[in-house]
Amino acid sequence: MRIHPAWRLYLGVVTLLVAPTASATWPRIGLGPEIAAFSTPVFVANAGDGSDRLFVVQQNGIIRIVRQGAINVVPFLDITDRVSCCGERGLLSVAFPPQYAAMGHFYVYYTNGNGNLIVARYRLTADADVADAASEQIVLAIDHPTFANHNGGQLAFGPNDGYLYVGTGDGGGGGDPSGNGQNFNVLLGKLLRLDVESGSPTYRIPPTNPFVGQPGFRDEIWAVGLRNPWRFAFDRGTGGLFIGDVGQNRYEEIDFQPAASGGGQNYGWNIMEGFHCYNTPSCATTGLTLPVTEYDHSQGDCAVIGGYVYRGTMFPGLQGIYLLADNCSGLIRALRQTLGGWQTAVILNAGFQITGMGEDEAGEIYVTDYTHGAIRHIVQRVCAGDCNDDGTVAVDEILGAATIALGDADVSACSAGDANHDRQITVDEIVRAVASALGGCP
Repeated sequence: MRIHPAWRLYLGVVTLLVAPTASATWPRIGLGPEIAAFSTPVFVANAGDGSDRLFVVQQNGIIRIVRQGAINVVPFLDITDRVSCCGERGLLSVAFPPQYAAMGHFYVYYTNGNGNLIVARYRLTADADVADAASEQIVLAIDHPTFANHNGGQLAFGPNDGYLYVGTGDGGGGGDPSGNGQNFNVLLGKLLRLDVESGSPTYRIPPTNPFVGQPGFRDEIWAVGLRNPWRFAFDRGTGGLFIGDVGQNRYEEIDFQPAASGGGQNYGWNIMEGFHCYNTPSCATTGLTLPVTEYDHSQGDCAVIGGYVYRGTMFPGLQGIYLLADNCSGLIRALRQTLGGWQTAVILNAGFQITGMGEDEAGEIYVTDYTHGAIRHIVQRVCAGDCNDDGTVAVDEILGAATIALGDADVSACSAGDANHDRQITVDEIVRAVASALGGCP
């Protein structure tokens, strides 16, 4: 389209009125509408089978399917008869193997009536939306006899190796009284790596696990020194692993493992809590892998909820940013790696208790709203004309939008100027951008 000469004059006047402002460093996010009517939602997953279904794990022992925003009436899985709930116990996660569409089975992590940790395999019925609760195969059972807390709870298949990763808590009690985090001959307080897809009714040990054959180490172990890795996830873009390890009383931490890692890390618990020696003024840190970031409890936080790196396409400004949350405060934080190290910031107060996060097949990220029994899509709040997504609209961005409107540049150069997503920028949209520049982004 062409802009009338009067509008060219108008844009020139705007140039004089709008002063450049300092750029913000983080995208602004919000939450999409509730998908509600869940009880105790703690995790969201997708099957990777092209069905675009979301699987919402309820702590009480039920998994429900969401398809195009609607919740199926019949549960996908109901194992309430064998799950102990709630507090930190319950049905805690689900994971689908890479060949799920062909194999027709999946895995769950739950605590049983004795409080022990169970990883189990289930098969589908003839209905792809309903699993057979009677088909259970116990893959792994770990005694957790003393305390009800610190059960871990996350399952995830490695994107590069196809093995199942299992996060276990240290067995509970303040300060790891059983010493499990640094006891390499037990499976508590660890990240495990298991081969569950090679035909064994239980599992096989991957030959490349870091401690295979070493005296005093369990072969299943991939990493040690974890307190309660409630949520961890692989970056679908790079294969890197982010672990949200819940702290004791002072610090929450995110640990990171590059995709090329051969495992074997010691993340420090109970020698360290975050970057700090735990309960002592000094400690030996040789051989420990410290977190990439931590936060304290000064803002009402209490337990980190590890999240995901955004790799969707709906919100380009979020690309490559790791999103995490806190269970008590409802704060959502962003984390990213730069040439100077790792940067983090609080970017949203959700206003409810968050117990988990998850990705759909397209890489969009969701949070579980435990307070209201819902899940919410994390969205980017776009300000009209804010081409670089820094929270302000500068003169050069308005002029850039005008250049697109004149047909001299492609709309992809400033997608935020195209408010109605019709692949062009109109006079009305430039007016909106000017309003954002003069009055600020909402």
